[in-house]
Amino acid sequence: MAVPMNIGALLQSEVIEDPVDKDEGVCVLGIFGKSAMQPGSIKDSLINTLADKHVFSLFGSDETDSSSGGTSIQAYYNQENRVLYLVLTSVFDNRQLIRACESLTAGLGHAEAHEVWKAAEKDHCLQLLYLFSLCHVLLLVHPTCSFDVTYDRMFRALDALRQKALPLLRAAIKDSPVSKEWKLNCRPCPPRLLFVFQMNGALRVTSSGTGGNGIDGSGGDKPKKHSPRRRLQHALEDQIYRIFRKSRVLTNQSSNCLFTVPANQAFVYVVPGPDEDPIGSLLGHLRSNCVLRETEGGVPVPRQRRYQQMRHSNRQPSFNVESSLSSGGQLVDCTLKEFLWQHVELVLTKKGFDDSVGRNPQPSHFELPTYSKWVHVAYRLYQVMIENGEDDAAEISLKVQGQLKVLEGFLDADAKFSENRCQKALPLAHSAYQSNLPHNYTTTVHKNQLAQALRVYSQHARGVAFQRYALQLHEDCYKFWSNGHQLCEERSLTDQHCVHKFHLLPKPGEKPEMDHNPPILYHNSRGRSTSSCNCGRKQSPREDPFDIQAANYDFYQMLEEKCCGKLERINFPVFQASTPDPAPASDEVPTPAEVPPSGEADRLKEKETSTHTPGDSTSLSLALSLGQSTDSLGTYGDGAEGQEKRSSLVDRQPSTVEYLPGMLHSGCPKGLLPKFSSWSLVKLGSAKAYNSLTGLEQPGFLPGSAFLLPWDVVIRSRSEEDVGSLEPLDGGPASWPAPNKASAGKRGSAGGIGRGRRRDDVARAFVGFEYEDSRGRRFLSSGPDKVVKVLGQGGPKEPATRCLNCDMPLYIPSPAQGRGIKPHYAQLARLFVVVPDAPLEIVLNPQVQPGPPPCPIFHPEQPEVVLPPDGLWVLRFPYAYVTDRGPCYPPKENQPLANLRVLRGILRANTTSSTPQ
Repeated sequence: MAVPMNIGALLQSEVIEDPVDKDEGVCVLGIFGKSAMQPGSIKDSLINTLADKHVFSLFGSDETDSSSGGTSIQAYYNQENRVLYLVLTSVFDNRQLIRACESLTAGLGHAEAHEVWKAAEKDHCLQLLYLFSLCHVLLLVHPTCSFDVTYDRMFRALDALRQKALPLLRAAIKDSPVSKEWKLNCRPCPPRLLFVFQMNGALRVTSSGTGGNGIDGSGGDKPKKHSPRRRLQHALEDQIYRIFRKSRVLTNQSSNCLFTVPANQAFVYVVPGPDEDPIGSLLGHLRSNCVLRETEGGVPVPRQRRYQQMRHSNRQPSFNVESSLSSGGQLVDCTLKEFLWQHVELVLTKKGFDDSVGRNPQPSHFELPTYSKWVHVAYRLYQVMIENGEDDAAEISLKVQGQLKVLEGFLDADAKFSENRCQKALPLAHSAYQSNLPHNYTTTVHKNQLAQALRVYSQHARGVAFQRYALQLHEDCYKFWSNGHQLCEERSLTDQHCVHKFHLLPKPGEKPEMDHNPPILYHNSRGRSTSSCNCGRKQSPREDPFDIQAANYDFYQMLEEKCCGKLERINFPVFQASTPDPAPASDEVPTPAEVPPSGEADRLKEKETSTHTPGDSTSLSLALSLGQSTDSLGTYGDGAEGQEKRSSLVDRQPSTVEYLPGMLHSGCPKGLLPKFSSWSLVKLGSAKAYNSLTGLEQPGFLPGSAFLLPWDVVIRSRSEEDVGSLEPLDGGPASWPAPNKASAGKRGSAGGIGRGRRRDDVARAFVGFEYEDSRGRRFLSSGPDKVVKVLGQGGPKEPATRCLNCDMPLYIPSPAQGRGIKPHYAQLARLFVVVPDAPLEIVLNPQVQPGPPPCPIFHPEQPEVVLPPDGLWVLRFPYAYVTDRGPCYPPKENQPLANLRVLRGILRANTTSSTPQ
């Protein structure tokens, strides 16, 4: 074989042998080790020297380094010497290491990179075991002149791996044409391991015998028997033997060891370093090869043979092996080929190795196979150890790969240290997670405790196992939380958590069951409050609601049976199903444009007021109803026109197939109604049912805060001189005073507004905005930041103008605060309206915005309701407001309340025609 090739290609190719040498044995020599950062490879140079041929390129080739960054075995068969060279190249060589570094991605983490290197090291160990199973002699090459103690750990790992994989290897070669001892031990003999070290400048040896200390051997001191290089070799042999014996890599019986070292032969060779003058050294080699020696006279020799003899006698190895001549009485230092060939000759002569020591040494088996037999065994082992074969070989190969876990305890010391540190840190992290934990807790508490546990873990854990055990900490904490400690994540409409652990809701008709896993229970936050019924005459405690129906409908329906069930009411329209199984409206319905900001809404409202014309409506502004002149008003529109205008506001009839699953607001699609109304409008009695001197006689009101505010509404205006006139005030031209003619009864043209009008032209209504807190304390408000407070009798003196002309807050601080630091808020619960018995219509149009924009505006199912005259009406607002995005929670501490409001224009007064319609 002229060129080296990969071991796989060699085993599958046919080598043409000489028929004479076909039955002769072959010695297998394996070479492995490390190389320094230099252009050439020491192992390649050794093969070139031993074979006396230019087998490997000086700087390597792509063929020999075909596996980028991996481990490979190159083979070269020297048929003349009957020696097969196997060279192991791995990431411990500089060229393969560079390729492996280039193959790593830039974003690879520390743990991932560690896994890549350890996988490469395991691959190297497996192929090294392949060499130990096939070679007679192994050569360990090291780039320095000191022994690397990591080899001791690696050899112990290889020995453990061999013992684990030995039954599998026996099954692989059971049909091979070799002896029973080979099949039993899975190797031709216990291989002999030799060491080759390279001088790296620590010790210089010159041709004159001067040592590294500069003292000539022929000086005043007595000359040494051995040269410094040989003394170094002896010291290394003693050191290596003691280390391997101490770690029990070497024992008395060689057949039980991974390898052996000779007892009476040198097994360490130190290659001297290059000369200080490399140019002079090259010229000397050239001169010695080209100049004929004078002693080679006499018998003529053919030119080619004469050149070969000269080359054999004068050529020095590429790494400058020291001359064999002695100086100063020292023993002759052998060359590398002489050092190695004394061991190869023992193999080729079939003497074998007798390296057992002790009192009763046991002879070890030895076999010198032919090339064809060796190839047969090597190919079977190649299929199960290096290449994934087929059929039976593939199954054995998977089992061999599974045995590589034995190497982790020997080779991966960093990972072992890291795992020990991380395992000690895990209990500390678990304790940090479980400290100060309630029995059941939410996701937020779980995440906070997990972050604390990870901080404790990161303080103690180190190394490549950090991330793996951090993930295990995540899983352990999650299992602890989900195993009976997970709190129900549902929040009530008042923003309070359910106190039950994770549970299921009962289905319709199903009873709660605590013993079920998970339990079947209704939500409960253990929060209780006191609320009044629709009319406000009865108070009752209530549970914290978790859905709209329980908050705005079920509680009040329960109290209606005890209190206000028989009262007259105005029912708001709700969904009327026309099919047995109505479906909720899909959430994918496109929502209309969001509500404009408050400033824009105010401008639109002012624009509507300013563009009012007499023919459009019979509405009167609040300023006019409080006594301003009505001269600008034209004739009142008839009722038919108003009815026609109201009917034009309806776009389409409500659906009877789909219902609105939530509450009605400005963002809902048109034509959908909910199954129940969250609002209520009842009549407590006639207008005389309210006494302005005593106020509302209902429970829960704070002292002096149960008085409604007066609201004077102008019915029609007439001068005093027309009081005695018998002409009816029908709104015609004859009823108006003459131009530029002052009334006789007036004191002056600058008289106050309302002077000179008759008392029956003004009707008095009463309005009250009632607020109620969670403890059932109620009070009426006379403005956004003022509570009605009447001392004594007579009722409040403040008119309702301020309430009706501005946005009223939905929440205000309760005047009856408790002892705690947390403030209590009162929510707008009801609107009381006393409509007098007069030709007057009061239109109710409530609009609530329970959150900052873009929160929609909530309103009843019938936006505008005309309150009939002579009645005390009570509008009950919803207890909770829910949008498509979730509930609008009550305000927190220090949260601004200006954006949570009831829009102005909730009441509007309309006059009626003098003739009943």
